[in-house]
Amino acid sequence: MNTINETNFKFPNQKSVYKGKVREVYNINDALLVMVATDRLSAFDVILPRQIPFKGQILNQIATKMMKDTEAVVPNWLLANPDENVAVGHLCDPFKVEMVIRGYMSGHAAREYKAGKRVLCGIAMPAGLKENDKFPAPIITPSTKADNGEHDEDISREAILAQGIVSEADYAVLENYTRALFEKGTEIAAKRGLILVDTKYEFGKTKEGKIVLIDEIHTPDSSRYFYADGYQERQNTGESQKQLSKEFVRQWLIENGFQGLEGQEIPEMSDAKIIEISNRYIELYEQIVGEPFVKAATENVLDRIEKNVNSFLSN
Repeated sequence: MNTINETNFKFPNQKSVYKGKVREVYNINDALLVMVATDRLSAFDVILPRQIPFKGQILNQIATKMMKDTEAVVPNWLLANPDENVAVGHLCDPFKVEMVIRGYMSGHAAREYKAGKRVLCGIAMPAGLKENDKFPAPIITPSTKADNGEHDEDISREAILAQGIVSEADYAVLENYTRALFEKGTEIAAKRGLILVDTKYEFGKTKEGKIVLIDEIHTPDSSRYFYADGYQERQNTGESQKQLSKEFVRQWLIENGFQGLEGQEIPEMSDAKIIEISNRYIELYEQIVGEPFVKAATENVLDRIEKNVNSFLSN
């Protein structure tokens, strides 16, 4: 099965290309960004050796649908989707922080809590919580936006302002937008029988100075979902929550001795494991979007993307 590991396109008026962990972003004439979602899989800030069939298409289509579903709440960068794996939008100057918001004590927060910490990014977490319990109110726990190969790190609001990473006025907007998006995402998830547990948002400024949502939103790579049905019963009995997120990949890696730490080797993924992960991503798509997933043709996937993007840019 053809997957997208990397791209090396040369689009008209292309100024530069940035290759992130999963997406590759082409600067067109310092005005537009062409964002190509590859099939790369990252965990613990490490790009894993093998790609996951249809993962890029799934992430791109979830993100663009969620952008459209939330654009009345918060403005975003998106203009068009000329291909199943591509989003095109306004070039923005990104803020160097990721706005992480958590409604439940799960994932990274739960691991920190288990280690005895009761303050995360300057925010106090109540005593007596069990993993996956709901917080009294959602908490914002930002992280730094690391370069490739580096780890994102927790950072407090106070440190962001003290270090001048974001101005106080802009940060107030980021916080308000983050809470508004999480509220809307929670509402959308509830209609699908899901709980939006936690997520991250990234923001940038347009050339006109307008703050907008960029990158992805409410995808299984950036968000964690629980199934609402049976959530409380599972909490009461101490069972693991049935969830939709990339956490199942992280847990498999942890069980096989890898957490992205120095000296650890990435465990080998069999063909069967790759197909299992692909099928889980398709399940994620169908549950989050509420529609059947339609696989795009992959015989000449790079040619397909190049042709579709060139056609869009020429028009």
